[in-house]
Amino acid sequence: MKNGKKGLIAFVLSLVLVLTTLVGCAIETGTDAPDTIKFKLAMVDNETTNYYKGAQKIAEEVSAATDGKIQIEVVAGGSLGGERDTVELAMSGDLDIATAANSVLTNWVPEMNILDQAYLWENANQAHAAVDGELGDLIQEKANALGLHVIGYMESGFRNVFSKNPVTSIEDFQGVKIRTMQNQFHMGAFESFGAMPTSMAASEQFTALQQGTIDAAENAVSNALANGFYEVTKNITYTDHAFVYILLTMSDNAWNKIPEELQQPFLDAVKRGCDAQREYLIEANEEAEVELKELGVEFHEIDKSSLKRAYQKMAVEKGYTFDPEWQAVVDEVLKAN
Repeated sequence: MKNGKKGLIAFVLSLVLVLTTLVGCAIETGTDAPDTIKFKLAMVDNETTNYYKGAQKIAEEVSAATDGKIQIEVVAGGSLGGERDTVELAMSGDLDIATAANSVLTNWVPEMNILDQAYLWENANQAHAAVDGELGDLIQEKANALGLHVIGYMESGFRNVFSKNPVTSIEDFQGVKIRTMQNQFHMGAFESFGAMPTSMAASEQFTALQQGTIDAAENAVSNALANGFYEVTKNITYTDHAFVYILLTMSDNAWNKIPEELQQPFLDAVKRGCDAQREYLIEANEEAEVELKELGVEFHEIDKSSLKRAYQKMAVEKGYTFDPEWQAVVDEVLKAN
């Protein structure tokens, strides 16, 4: 019996030691506690971008605001699919959080095409006021019907032109073959400038520029550096022709996992992370301009009012119209800001 008791005592002590170790590990890592909620956030951008840095900031802010109860893992580089693919995964509840440009969401929320217009916003403050206010409420209402919660807005901001030859006036666009997104308003804008827009996958742009299939492309300035466009396009023109948001869409399944008392702290934390990304984008564009100039790229200004007039004339001719309720909200933003 003594041996039996000794064996039992040894077993209990061993069990206590194992449990103590496991608890200690859970406390140390902060991720293994049984009440921790874990989410995956998918993005197409790679880990060197300001977008990834912004997503990581969102994850940090959420963890801090919820005392580690909610953890977000950022999965970059499109490893879970493209923007449309991941939004569909979120809609079906098979992905927690997807990131996608506003033009992608128009596949399900056609009213959002009002945001695809060229020269809609005069500055970033107007763009932010819209989605942070009543327009954001309209978007959320439509997203709800899709099984999605729009929890925040990152952005790639205003887009500019990268070209082989200098573009300093609207006349310089004549006959220029430029790659755009598959978007009737973006393509229509360059048609109105006299260019020849063509849509193609982002991954095909560099080769197309090398081979002369296209003469130009367009995106944020930092994109020219990150994707090596400076090797084949030695000119960047500040056209600021379109503003692009990157929406964070969360599945109903994921949203419903968040306790009610943590929902607002969660959203506030995501907002802080998105605000940080907006600053990271500014920094990335400024740093890119300095580096690109050192690499021999020339930067040009252009009379944006002439581009805006050309686009608006064409918009009237093509009869572009938008949902009246959404148009009224946009008009109010323009008046107030």
